[in-house]
Amino acid sequence: MPLVNVHQAKTSLSRLLTRAESGEEIVIARNGKPSVRLVPVHARRRARVRFGDMKGEIWYSDGLHLPMPETDADDILNDPHLQPDSRASVRKGRK
Repeated sequence: MPLVNVHQAKTSLSRLLTRAESGEEIVIARNGKPSVRLVPVHARRRARVRFGDMKGEIWYSDGLHLPMPETDADDILNDPHLQPDSRASVRKGRK
């Protein structure tokens, strides 16, 4: 692991980047003391998602498609925890 001072790093940054990209780890020192490491950043590979990968993992109840009973709807509409925050409209510039 080579030790390079700040002045050398400034003057030969392109070469140091090439070396780091090839997998070499380079230490940059300030006043002779190691300060930072220059290491390659490897791009993360996105996992491929295929149709059907979640088969059997997601389900819903049999009555989900049925209309909600009126009493349940009233309970939800009157629940103070589910009401819109009145301060949200003030933050957006509305009164």
